[in-house]
Amino acid sequence: MQHQSTHAQVLTKPQFYIDRILTILILISILVSVAMLVYVVVTPKYGEKFTEFYILGPEGTADDYPVVLGPDESATVIVGIVNHEYENVNYTVRLILDNEPLTIPDNWDSITLGHDEAFEQSLTFTPHKAGNDIELQFLLYKESILTKPYRDLLLMITVLRRNNGI
Repeated sequence: MQHQSTHAQVLTKPQFYIDRILTILILISILVSVAMLVYVVVTPKYGEKFTEFYILGPEGTADDYPVVLGPDESATVIVGIVNHEYENVNYTVRLILDNEPLTIPDNWDSITLGHDEAFEQSLTFTPHKAGNDIELQFLLYKESILTKPYRDLLLMITVLRRNNGI
């Protein structure tokens, strides 16, 4: 009669091999899970990339815009830019009245903002022509690419004509 040791009997049973394979698979899945958790924690999270661009009336509210101006009268609005691009961005602002550029201060040519930085400043302009419902465009360019605006806003204004005694 041939005697097998208990150890030999355990090793020859098919159930032992299945248990061993399942244990190895569980260990591998735990290691993969830990690696994925480390990756998720270490990798920076980026949301949607965008830039806020807005204008406010002179009192800092979204109303009371200067929409009716007298001849040669200047008007002031507050222009705001907030960078949510996850990188430093250089912006340029231009004003276009009825397809013709308006003169604005040079400091609007280069506004550099880091991620989540905001810029809000008063901008005074003087229209150069009279008329009703003239389009005043506020154009925002990104990274000195001045061929196509990155963002744009529109304000319809009326500039009264001079009364020449008529």
